[in-house]
Amino acid sequence: MTDALGSIDMPDAEDATRDKKARKGGKRGKKGPLGRLALFYRQIVAELRKVVWPTRSQLTTYTTVVIVFVVIMIGLVTVIDYGFQEAIKFVFG
Repeated sequence: MTDALGSIDMPDAEDATRDKKARKGGKRGKKGPLGRLALFYRQIVAELRKVVWPTRSQLTTYTTVVIVFVVIMIGLVTVIDYGFQEAIKFVFG
């Protein structure tokens, strides 16, 4: 006789995993502070090796786009600020 999860004679899969021993050690085992610091440094270096660094021309293009955008936003905020200033002068004298 079976139900939706398994048979009555055979327990579910989660019961079978209880028999396995918990892992000890590995990268997160007990280490001193210097060992943990060294592991952290090694992980940083490994992640930095995965980074796709932009070429000089890409970097120049991205920098130019950001500077142009910032200048446009400064101009927009300046115009809006001047408009509010004139509106306040008109309302309050």
